[in-house]
Amino acid sequence: MPMRDVPEGDRPRERLLTWGAEALSDRELLALLLGAGVAGQDAVELARRLIAHHGGLYELSRMPAHEVAVGLAGVGPAKAARISAAFQLGRRVASLGSQVRQRVRGSGDLAAVAAPLLRGLRHERVVVVACDGAGAVLRATVLTEGVCDRSLIPVRDVLALVLAVRGTSFGVAHNHPTGRADPSSADRLATARLVAGAETVGLRFLDHVVVTDSGWRRVSPD
Repeated sequence: MPMRDVPEGDRPRERLLTWGAEALSDRELLALLLGAGVAGQDAVELARRLIAHHGGLYELSRMPAHEVAVGLAGVGPAKAARISAAFQLGRRVASLGSQVRQRVRGSGDLAAVAAPLLRGLRHERVVVVACDGAGAVLRATVLTEGVCDRSLIPVRDVLALVLAVRGTSFGVAHNHPTGRADPSSADRLATARLVAGAETVGLRFLDHVVVTDSGWRRVSPD
């Protein structure tokens, strides 16, 4: 049914304005991002098909923008870009919220601060969390993308970032898109280099953790 034929009170936009976003289903929220459907399908039905096409909302959220529209008529580059941007904004807001609420007192806190920037990705990413002397987060920043060899974490860039925000301590986190949190030998070597680098400039190294979609693991240097 074309959206113009749907009673006004049942349309996603009007329901959101009246009852709030919480009242809408996943497909209705996605329909608002799509903006319009295609011939014979309204935006809500197109949203349902898009979610199903990618195997679920979570799987859709991990798709790069250029893959969102693949294989589904009615979803072009503009719609794919809006969807990808919305998911990225959600991840960034989650990251900001964790930074406001938390101090890094241990490895679990470091993982919690970095997780919103690392989970739901299909590529590898390294995040640096800079803190003050009390462990309060000053900044959580993506340092590199797509790095496959953890021994290539640029220690100099890590230290420069922490010093630039006047941090006195820092931690590093990276993800394993495979879902396995077990540290590799390269991960452990990276930790050893970070420890040594921190000592040379008088910073306190908090920890290095691997974060996956379901958990995290500390990376010791040995």
